[in-house]
Amino acid sequence: MGQGQFSADISPAGHCHAVMVRSPYPHAKIRAIDISQAMALPGVIAVLTGADAAVDGLGPIPHNPDWVGPPDATLRLPPDFDVYVTENTALPLDTVRYVGEAVAMVVAETVAAANDAAELVDVDYDVLPAVVHARAAMAPGAPLVWPACSENLALTCDVGDEEATERAFANAAHIVKFDGWIHRVTGSPMEPRAVVGEYDPTDGRYTLRTGSGAGVVRSRERLAVTLGVPMENCRAVFGDMGGNFGTRNAFFPEYALMPWAAKRVGRAVKWTATRQECFLSDYQARDLASVAELALDEDGNFLGLRGVNTMNLGAYTVFFWPLRKGLSMMQSVYRIPHVHFKGHAVLTNTAPTAVYRSAGRPEAIYMIERLIDLAADAHGFDRVKLRRRNLIPSTAMPYTNAVGATYDSGEYETAMDTALDEADWNGFTARRAASAERGLCRGVGVANYIEITSGIPRERAELKVCDDGFIELVVGTMSSGQGHETSFPQLLSDWLQIPFEKVRYIANDTDRVSVGGGSHSGRSMRLVSIALGEAVEELLANGKAIAAHILQAPLADIVFEDGAFAAPGGGSVDLWAVAKAAATLDSLPDKLRGGLEGAGDITNRAGGYPYGSHVCEVEVDPDTGHVDIVAWTGVDDVGLAVNPAILHGQAHGAVMQGVGQALLEEIHYDPDSAQLLSGSFMDYAMPRAFTIPNLKTVIMEVPASSHPHGIRPGGEGGTTPALGLLINAIVDALSEFGVKHVAMPATPQRVWQAIQDAKDHRL
Repeated sequence: MGQGQFSADISPAGHCHAVMVRSPYPHAKIRAIDISQAMALPGVIAVLTGADAAVDGLGPIPHNPDWVGPPDATLRLPPDFDVYVTENTALPLDTVRYVGEAVAMVVAETVAAANDAAELVDVDYDVLPAVVHARAAMAPGAPLVWPACSENLALTCDVGDEEATERAFANAAHIVKFDGWIHRVTGSPMEPRAVVGEYDPTDGRYTLRTGSGAGVVRSRERLAVTLGVPMENCRAVFGDMGGNFGTRNAFFPEYALMPWAAKRVGRAVKWTATRQECFLSDYQARDLASVAELALDEDGNFLGLRGVNTMNLGAYTVFFWPLRKGLSMMQSVYRIPHVHFKGHAVLTNTAPTAVYRSAGRPEAIYMIERLIDLAADAHGFDRVKLRRRNLIPSTAMPYTNAVGATYDSGEYETAMDTALDEADWNGFTARRAASAERGLCRGVGVANYIEITSGIPRERAELKVCDDGFIELVVGTMSSGQGHETSFPQLLSDWLQIPFEKVRYIANDTDRVSVGGGSHSGRSMRLVSIALGEAVEELLANGKAIAAHILQAPLADIVFEDGAFAAPGGGSVDLWAVAKAAATLDSLPDKLRGGLEGAGDITNRAGGYPYGSHVCEVEVDPDTGHVDIVAWTGVDDVGLAVNPAILHGQAHGAVMQGVGQALLEEIHYDPDSAQLLSGSFMDYAMPRAFTIPNLKTVIMEVPASSHPHGIRPGGEGGTTPALGLLINAIVDALSEFGVKHVAMPATPQRVWQAIQDAKDHRL
């Protein structure tokens, strides 16, 4: 509606501008930095380096990568192995480790002056060898990103029962193997990263203004730790967020640098990234190499699953979550009694990777769904019947999978049957024939999925009935398009039986928000609904006690309905009358005086397990390799649909995100030079409106037994199955040529080449 205020819209009076000087090398020692020419330019206020940051006591960014934690599977470390967590400083003192890492910051009166000065900052580098791919980084003799980290291994672990899995494979009638790479992508939000930093010398207080899925509370905490100052000396204020997708859930160096620079220069400092900077320095995502094997008996029953997942961390350990969650979900919704996987998290000379919508789960689902289709093709099974035979039945719930993650509840077969029916799976043969008449190859795929969502377990909701006719709702999440300002007040409106318009939603300012974990891993509605439910209970309990005093009736007789408290003999008072009485009546007990409020502060470590099934059809032009998605049907179980319109919108966006990776998007580093070769939208292809047709999305509502209101997360479902689903559909379309696999992204060139290679193989 044009009413948003995004980070780049914030321009405090008298502010100045910052520009970052970034390394052109993937790995180098910083011998010296000469700022004299830059400082001589008119309009330049300061040029700050890692040495300045060290003098002022800026510490490492506390990423807290969390390599263990419920409800995920337990990761076992090998004997004598220590997890290696890097020290990511806001500005490096002596070494750069990826192309685009900031080495200095110019502060000037204008962006133009800062850019001119940045060109004159002379950095003397001693270039070092670099490595790009995770498997290559583990090889003997590979360059070490961090000298103290042997084999570049920040984490190595395993899950499941290795001996039992090996026995299952020894007894198998069929074994299929798949070596896959879920390539690297970036989030590409509409608004590039932007930060405003302020400092008030009167109270020694720093203010950070930006947008991050970590939320204001966690961002404030990390700002304080990085600056080395007490928490009360920091404030975080976020406006609207022009996109996140997970890659903005971590703390970026600029979040600390702008408030620090504001103190240095005595003015507010603003920085807005260029799109090229975003490609270079935004936290990136995915980049998992996985080799896996599936064991089956003669009838197609799954016996075992084993493999190795190797995650590329980039230059710093920002998150281990994608590796951890993927290892928890490798068997998806299928009964596989024996599973064993090894996991490696590897450091390389590339931009750090972080979480990205459904972190780790699309990778896992890609592997298992490709394995199932490969098994069906190699050994003569019907791919739908093979899936149906091995789905976990609802009667087995709760179900603990072979690596220790316990699924709460669900009807997986119903989801798949619904998707197949809605997609008219049985009518596909006729549609394929019609496509063939036009010279096109038509294919169809199906993919089932499940997620494990957890995240920061604590959340708080605060309610206050205000004398201006509104009820304030304060929570600590951060909306980046999920519609929190709609769905959270909607819950409150329903529970308090008041008009939606009477709810004033407040978030994103640590002067108002004391507790909150931000938005990630499908935690927002799942946890806020619990905290808000408790806040409503407390508010109503306090309100009934006050109403009993006003109406001179026994507390047990007071009822709340239609937004008011009523006594059996007649008489009622609404929420605002009760709040006024609480503020003005001297006769009330002290514990009820002061206003009508309620709070819910919860810590909930139970996981959320959304699941579903998607079907898509594609047409492939065999002469060009061009792929058209001609139909997509998605069934997602959200437990309880609080706002179906938002959920359908989330499903559409999630599908598009998965489609983008499967068909178009790829962050590509040259393996020899470690230079980024996809640093603009000229080289990094994004999905457009014509990439995908209208989507048919179906919401299932099987209550989640792990949640008091039955809610499951609903924002990641379309992304999770999309990668495996699309490749399965494309391979099905090309089955007449004998194509068995197409690597992602399935660009026209790769699809065409797969056809040519299959033809050559037949010859």
